[in-house]
Amino acid sequence: MKRALHAEWTKLRTEGGTGWLMLGVIATTVAVSAGVASTSRCPALDCGGDATRLSLTGVMAGQVVVAIVAVLMIGNEYNTGMIRTTLTAMPRRITVLAAKAAVLTAVMLVAGTVSVLASLLSGRILLPDNGFNPEHGYAALSLTDGPTLRAALGSVLYLALIALLSLGVATAVRNSATAIGIVLALLFVFPILTRVVTNEDWQRHLEQIAPMPAGLAVQSTVGLSDLPIGPWQGLGVLTLWAALVLVGGGLLFRSRDA
Repeated sequence: MKRALHAEWTKLRTEGGTGWLMLGVIATTVAVSAGVASTSRCPALDCGGDATRLSLTGVMAGQVVVAIVAVLMIGNEYNTGMIRTTLTAMPRRITVLAAKAAVLTAVMLVAGTVSVLASLLSGRILLPDNGFNPEHGYAALSLTDGPTLRAALGSVLYLALIALLSLGVATAVRNSATAIGIVLALLFVFPILTRVVTNEDWQRHLEQIAPMPAGLAVQSTVGLSDLPIGPWQGLGVLTLWAALVLVGGGLLFRSRDA
């Protein structure tokens, strides 16, 4: 396993464009979060806005770049035929996939932490000037606040889980473009369906089982009783999605020829 981890880290570190993509995760997340924070308004006392979630809006955009990084981690090997070399050097396929998942998770936890902290900092700076201030019932964003800390930690975990979900899809389909399309469909089709479906009970059920709406519930800090699913329960739904897809991809990886 140590050899496999070293090999996967070396491949990820030396792959052309990976560094720029990791910077893209951070830049996209922070830029979108700052843009939302700079345009959001709270004109009156208790206006109902969730300052923490507004500051973390960029996670929704950053996850797209996360998915691309994760898909390319194994998709590039299939595209170039290098997967045969990898499996010749390390015949134990589950070990190879586990090493990829471990390295990917570690890298995304670091990138996610930087992205989330910078996003919260932008919200702390920009939101008070737009009405999210003590005069309107909002304290400055701080990680010493329990709900804000939970939203921050949950957002970092959310990005790591999206990476594992994407790795599992790419392992199963063995084509980068197809895998990215499937991941984006999993993330964004469910929210579209909730707008199309008119039955409120079905809308609630869709939001409870959909990977993105359920997972991002962890960012909410106000109105928790009105959410379709609790913050940690929602992240648990995404964890289940990632685990099932990664295990399914692993089983196919083990049973098929390279």
